[in-house]
Amino acid sequence: MSSWAIVALVAIVIWGIVETVRARAGIVTDEDGNQKIAPRQVESNPAELEAARRELTELKERVKVLERIATDANTGEAREQARIAAEIEALRALPAAKKEEPDQ
Repeated sequence: MSSWAIVALVAIVIWGIVETVRARAGIVTDEDGNQKIAPRQVESNPAELEAARRELTELKERVKVLERIATDANTGEAREQARIAAEIEALRALPAAKKEEPDQ
């Protein structure tokens, strides 16, 4: 077999591998030669779709809450509220400490 025949055979094999990979990835070529990903047909029942929608809605709500917690904790008003809450907790701890002192 000549060297040109080997080159042609290797080129054909490589072309076949590339086309196989494209087919598995869902890449199709239209009549104009443009390559695009073919839409996949998802076969699922309405109950699964509704469950996925509910889960997505719940996750969006959780993200909103987390964003609010992350941003609100850095405001001046939130720091003031945290300081006041810490003072209240400190005052609540004082009578308990006074009650324990006579027992000692």
